[in-house]
Amino acid sequence: MDTTYNVKVWKIASRKQARGITYTVRWTLDGKEWRAPFATRALADAFRSELVSATRRGEAFSLETGRPVSHQTGASAVNWYDFAIQFTDAQWARTSGNNRKNVAKALMTATVALLRTPPSSLNPVDLRRALREYAFNTKRREDAPPEIATILKWVERNTMSMAAWEDPAKVEEVLRALSTLLDGTQAAPNSVKRNRRILNVAMEYAVKRRVLRSNPLPKGRGATPKTSSAVSKRSLLNQSQAASLLGWIRQRPRGGKRLYAFFATMYYAGTRPEEAVAMRVQDVRLPDESAEDQWGELLIHNALPEVGKNWTDNGDIHEARGLKGRAANDMRSVPCRPALTRVLREHIKTARLKPGDLVFQGEKGEMLAGSVIRRAWRTARSEVLTREEFASPLGKRVYDLRHTCLTNWLNDGVPPAQVAEWAGNSVPVLLSIYARCVSGQLPDLKKRIEAGGDLPGL
Repeated sequence: MDTTYNVKVWKIASRKQARGITYTVRWTLDGKEWRAPFATRALADAFRSELVSATRRGEAFSLETGRPVSHQTGASAVNWYDFAIQFTDAQWARTSGNNRKNVAKALMTATVALLRTPPSSLNPVDLRRALREYAFNTKRREDAPPEIATILKWVERNTMSMAAWEDPAKVEEVLRALSTLLDGTQAAPNSVKRNRRILNVAMEYAVKRRVLRSNPLPKGRGATPKTSSAVSKRSLLNQSQAASLLGWIRQRPRGGKRLYAFFATMYYAGTRPEEAVAMRVQDVRLPDESAEDQWGELLIHNALPEVGKNWTDNGDIHEARGLKGRAANDMRSVPCRPALTRVLREHIKTARLKPGDLVFQGEKGEMLAGSVIRRAWRTARSEVLTREEFASPLGKRVYDLRHTCLTNWLNDGVPPAQVAEWAGNSVPVLLSIYARCVSGQLPDLKKRIEAGGDLPGL
């Protein structure tokens, strides 16, 4: 550990702010200034006294944390890079592929922020790729190519110890990095919140392993950015727009009818994309063509999210998962309206699908790829929508078909509890997402309010 005896402790500085007066202790190590803010002068005086006492005792100060060596925990003996790898391996078996990717991204950003010296000789993109795809990937770490292994060895030599987390200024620097993209722009609030949540789990793990005394991340109001899960009305499609988009997709010469059935299922039944690609023919309960009632039923019981072969245990691109927010092996039933019944019946018949086959397949009978789905939808928007509509959030994501379906159900007067059951959400989550989009019921609500009567004489 790098230390110094060249220490100067300055007087306490006070600064009046909107929240009150802040008292800051300032000191320098080898000419580098360190600061520690406190809410009261008594706390600042006590901390400054500790620093002065340490200098009088002839105690060395850490150049990493700015504190006297006696203030350090066992964190100074643990390298952050080694700890991050240990944390990755501890989480690997118990987390999903998507979560593994997110952990790798968060640890990658934190590691770059905790380097002793800037990687001037390394390409920033190569450095981040080495950390994200190999260092923090339990499955691939040992198979890293020689050039990647060289980068990771440099990182291990140049990473600070866990004692860096005992310095509030360094913690703030890492949190700033987690909220900033590589080009310097602000990251999306949801991404920032997810990164901080992952880092918080890592810090709690460090406390359990007795590497740190306490979790150094800030708590309380303002610690994480506010986010909203509410759907914007601007992203929802009306019937004419949905018909035009799906109609264009159906006319595509390559796989158009197959993709049309996929998108129609999302629009009419509100399935998630990963649930739709996991559906098999035996899960689609359709009535006979001669039946008077042409309502069918879709049995949704699993999902196949696309996470990438490097993050799944078996090397498949898709990872088999249960339904979101439900117990293992749980299922839900979704009504299949007559319009969707006709679409699925024709699709199954034309493709000559058997009961055990996937309903929606790729060109060679394989799993329908997310890239194919997204590309088809993006092309349809560019061909069908006006320039202004294409630039807007209108149907920008494939997922907006599900949002449109659930909103239509609510607007048509289907009780929220029933919509939540069909959609695979809880009622509170459903309302927090779609309450702002419910419309068309105001005239009826006004009549109900007036029916309650007015005050006498008014």
